[in-house]
Amino acid sequence: MDLIVFDLDGTLLNKRSQVSEHTSETLQRLRERGIAYTVATGRTLHAARDLLADHCFELPHIYKNGVVIWRPQDDKYSHSNLLSNDEIRHVLEAFMSQGVTPFVFTVEPGQHHAVYHPPLRNAAEHRLAKIFSQERGLQLLPLGQLPAEVDITNISALGQRESIEAVELLVMNDEHLVAYAGVAIEGDELHWVDIHHSAASKGGAVEQLKIDLGVSRVICFGDSDNDLSMFALADESYAPSNAREDVKAAATAVIGHHDEDGISHFLRERFAL
Repeated sequence: MDLIVFDLDGTLLNKRSQVSEHTSETLQRLRERGIAYTVATGRTLHAARDLLADHCFELPHIYKNGVVIWRPQDDKYSHSNLLSNDEIRHVLEAFMSQGVTPFVFTVEPGQHHAVYHPPLRNAAEHRLAKIFSQERGLQLLPLGQLPAEVDITNISALGQRESIEAVELLVMNDEHLVAYAGVAIEGDELHWVDIHHSAASKGGAVEQLKIDLGVSRVICFGDSDNDLSMFALADESYAPSNAREDVKAAATAVIGHHDEDGISHFLRERFAL
């Protein structure tokens, strides 16, 4: 069985973070042909659920860059590669030393998601908090209320490029941590960073799905550095033209822009849909 794996933001979704009508129809054609597909994203389940609800993503989903796998048929997560207390402390100290507000993502009993953070410092952080709360349906709580025993999937932040790069340097020497970073949509002067356990990756999660589903070949699509691990194990990997240069260099081929239905057009040609 072939398995197609889609990144979401900057790849399958358009610039309005939506599945376009053209893409929706292409997914329908894949289903009619019996071609399997799923998603591997840095988002949480709750930040992606409404986007995917009408498009029959019935196979397990990969969330938080491979930290967890959601199994729709069982309505539960497979948890793995969570951050330890020492790792959390190290990351929080790195952010606070640079004057950057960390957002701590958790998975709590009852499959509940929450985000904990210290006081917000500037307008960009307030906008980010609004996105988490209003657009992605996540509960935001003060960092002081973080339960002692809770599963922490990742810690993210938004800040000036120099501060974010300094945080990356502070955590890169920890063998159990990995940081993904890039230019924020708010403008070139702002960068984002997302820190996970080093054992968590999209590639590792896709490898697990290959075993669980009996997949013989993987075809993946992505645009950022957190997609490189699944590019490395895929039989075919494709980057939209808006992807980072290192991602395009690692891809089997570069295809159309994500906001011009590049993935959808490619799939119709690749599978004669």
